[in-house]
Amino acid sequence: MLRKTGFFFDELCFWHNMGSQHTFVFPVGGWIQPPCGAGHAESPETKRRMKSLMDVSSLSHSLELMSAEPIDEATLRLVHTESYLQRFKYLSDNGGGTLGSEASLGAGSYEIAKLSAGLTYAAVKAVLQGELDNAYSLSRPPGHHCLPDQAMGFCFLANISLAIEKAKEQLGLGRVAVVDWDVHHGNGTQHIFWQRDDVLTISLHQDRCYPAGYSGESDIGEGPGEGFNINIPLMAGAGHDSYMYAMDQVVMPALRRYQPELIIIACGYDANGFDPLARMQLHSDSFREMTCKMQQIADEFCHGKLVMVHEGGYSEAYVPFCGLAVMEELSGVRTEVTDPALAMLELQQPRAPFETLQRQAIDDLKQQLSL
Repeated sequence: MLRKTGFFFDELCFWHNMGSQHTFVFPVGGWIQPPCGAGHAESPETKRRMKSLMDVSSLSHSLELMSAEPIDEATLRLVHTESYLQRFKYLSDNGGGTLGSEASLGAGSYEIAKLSAGLTYAAVKAVLQGELDNAYSLSRPPGHHCLPDQAMGFCFLANISLAIEKAKEQLGLGRVAVVDWDVHHGNGTQHIFWQRDDVLTISLHQDRCYPAGYSGESDIGEGPGEGFNINIPLMAGAGHDSYMYAMDQVVMPALRRYQPELIIIACGYDANGFDPLARMQLHSDSFREMTCKMQQIADEFCHGKLVMVHEGGYSEAYVPFCGLAVMEELSGVRTEVTDPALAMLELQQPRAPFETLQRQAIDDLKQQLSL
């Protein structure tokens, strides 16, 4: 089915500078040799190459390509504290520095982060107002780890949370569901909506990966938010079938029970089999199928209103194929591109008894949640 799909991006987002590191936690110096390229895992290249593959495959011609205005200062204060925003802007205006755990920034990063959040809100607004059927925001820096008063895990502003709050304030948005399939736990989004029942948050993530040691299956929210936060920790090595089982047994029943007016996906690609920061085994068709399932639920309850927001994914060679698969599924347009690693990753999928153990853990969670 062909859809009017928006793709929100801006070249300036690729100019955000995270500094020089080897992958994740090793600053260059001492015994750590400087890398050949940009060095830091959160490089712009994964996002730029995704957009480039869309261009050369001609998929971009079938999309509504748009930029956006930066998120406004008043909206920032709906989520973030004044002292945090002042610290962030001060560092950005004075050449950069370190704002928090795994959160280095360069000159101008404050304005770029506001643009990243603005892209997310613009995508949400266009879909809610019926200008688009669905949309994708190529936001960078990402946002799902960011807390109201603390940058964390490459995230400086809570892009999705900011977009939700502004849409509630200005567009009358009611129930919204956030499904986070980034391989790392969506701790920032969970924290922000922990005591809220107007936002259902669901996170599928590698068990105890990031934040370090976190699983979260017993964390379901509190107060008015009790029962409106769901965590699905998956064992390291979990592959395509485990993710699809979790989607079918937990995610989709939870969404059907909640009946949201809008679904937002925190779309990280770092559960792919080549990612340096995790140990999962997904491939491009995994992301295609998960997108298909979420569009089905959106068609069922939200008049098709689905927005996807880019989060993690650190394999420069493979993220583009995963992202292209998502965009093909959103738009209903298939290109001639073939994934050169698909067959290999399919051969590497886990088998019993691993898969049996993972399914039992998902079944136990389903029973705990009364789904």
